Amino acid sequence: MNISADSVKELRERTGAGMMDCKKALSENSGDINKAIESLRKHGLAKAAKKASRSASEGLVCQFVSDKLIVMADVNCETDFVCKTDEFQNFVKNVTAHIAKTNPENMEALLASSMNGKKLSDIQTEMVAKIGENIGVRRFAIKKAGEGKTKTGCYVHAGSKIGVIVIFEDPSGKLSDTAARDVAMHVAAMNPTYVRKSDISKEFIAKEKEVFQAQMAEEKKPPQVMEKIIEGKLNKYLSEICLEDQIFIRDPSGKTTVAQMLKTADASVKIREFVRFQVGEGVEKKKQEA
Repeated sequence: MNISADSVKELRERTGAGMMDCKKALSENSGDINKAIESLRKHGLAKAAKKASRSASEGLVCQFVSDKLIVMADVNCETDFVCKTDEFQNFVKNVTAHIAKTNPENMEALLASSMNGKKLSDIQTEMVAKIGENIGVRRFAIKKAGEGKTKTGCYVHAGSKIGVIVIFEDPSGKLSDTAARDVAMHVAAMNPTYVRKSDISKEFIAKEKEVFQAQMAEEKKPPQVMEKIIEGKLNKYLSEICLEDQIFIRDPSGKTTVAQMLKTADASVKIREFVRFQVGEGVEKKKQEA
């Protein structure tokens, strides 16, 4: 049967599939648009399943900020090219807003939730089939804002590859929005592991001490001197990975720590926690066949 160009055009617009695939689907289904869509979805889902095994090490970090809630999501794809498309960027924004609206407990609950009348997992799968890359929400964080005597600092780095949320205890209400954001910017740049040394486990400290002892094994120094050197190296290392002890990036003197900077606002200001997402961290990048 003859398939009109208008029917092919409509099917392409509704599915994002290629012209020849649309024409074939319409021919196989007697020109019925809905049946052709179902046929394409079935084939698309099969393609999507294959693509879902591929490494998605690119993507965007997005934040949704309101008076009561802050949400940050890390949504991945395979290439930076897809990151720059309106379709992917809109998907990331919509998913982040959806998380804020539905407040899912975990990733399983998020993927099972309904967004625009469809399960999010199905929407992801359809996008994989349409765009041709493995796409999906990798992780998300939900933090309450403006609760009690707390303050929040948020920052998304240019390019949306790194995002940070920092929660402060601010009993006096003297920490400025600018200072809170600057600390979030610091976390983005310096990538601390802990807030303060007291958060670090004894096991971690003991292991790091063993590393320094091994490094100094060939040194011919008295035991008491060796112990002091190792303790000095250990303390320096812990200061480098603890947010409060790091030198604040916005300090022109290069001497003021983050904790000292916060005390200039008020002695009662403390960092409660931080969340830092960087696109692709921990994801192995692999060369993929076309």
